[in-house]
Amino acid sequence: MQIEVFSEIFPLLSTANPQTLEWLLNIAIEHEYPSERAVLMEDAWGNAVYFIVSGWVKVRRTKDDDSLALAILGRGDFFGEMAVLDESPRSTDVIALSSVKLLSIARERFIQILFKDPQLHHRMLQLMVRRLRLINQRLEMRSSPPAVKLAHTLVSLSDSYGQESAAGKEIFKIPFKDLAEVTEISVQETTQIIEKLQEKGWINVDQANSTIYLANYKQLVNLASKF
Repeated sequence: MQIEVFSEIFPLLSTANPQTLEWLLNIAIEHEYPSERAVLMEDAWGNAVYFIVSGWVKVRRTKDDDSLALAILGRGDFFGEMAVLDESPRSTDVIALSSVKLLSIARERFIQILFKDPQLHHRMLQLMVRRLRLINQRLEMRSSPPAVKLAHTLVSLSDSYGQESAAGKEIFKIPFKDLAEVTEISVQETTQIIEKLQEKGWINVDQANSTIYLANYKQLVNLASKF
């Protein structure tokens, strides 16, 4: 992968200097996983930071035989940085929702580069603060109508990972159970709202290609803002 492409894919690295990018590329380890494969087990947090080159994953909380999707991540995002920095045990794992390509950077190397490149350090803090803001926003929306909450989830995923296409902004068709859990509504509500949004022409679901198109992004944004 070229340094320019590496920087373009990952917002975290947009301000890193060329020497940092070259060094990260040289030490990064490539991984590929099929859908539904565990990408990171709960006892492996803290060993490395992972960068999503392509594909979609979910972070889920596990307890005995139960699990709950906490977040959906896509191309250009990263995970594992919190465990690297605080070394606390985790009761979460990461599962591939689609075929996934990752780069991992070992804990010691990642911490080393943070000290060497203040711009990268600052950028990571900015993105971590942004994640906290999104969490706070989700908390504020807990009493909002299910349709507003789901529209907010779809818009957030599109803003973070969506690809432009002739049919509208394109995101992966996340399983409704995971979409419901992340949105904190029921699977039945998720199914009904998706159907209504399709009837309105605001979204189109392409089952064959596991894709959701946000055909009327503006209307979805308006709906999502009504919390």
